[in-house]
Amino acid sequence: MRNFVVTIDGKSYSVGVEEVGESVGNVEIAPRTAETPKPVSKSAAINANGEKVLSPFPGLIKNILVADGASVKKDQPVMVLEAMKMDNEITAPCDGKITISVAKGANVETNALLAIIG
Repeated sequence: MRNFVVTIDGKSYSVGVEEVGESVGNVEIAPRTAETPKPVSKSAAINANGEKVLSPFPGLIKNILVADGASVKKDQPVMVLEAMKMDNEITAPCDGKITISVAKGANVETNALLAIIG
């Protein structure tokens, strides 16, 4: 086993890699390209002062249960966040019109903005 330190987005990770048989040669990894930011919709600008829905922990947005711009009720499930192979429902903290800030399949960190309800 060979140990490496890999730095991704400023965070360092210790990684152990097991050698299995013959070498495949040099492997090059393309540099990470900057992601195109999601355009801010008119409704997002209107709802900027609304109630923020933040990620309680890091995970994967597995499903978005409501449409962008839909009216939601307090405690209504709005998306599913998968963390440690468990599905966690993210619910609306208040009544209002929701503006979704993430896409299905996105990886998010703790306190990432998921949506705004205004």
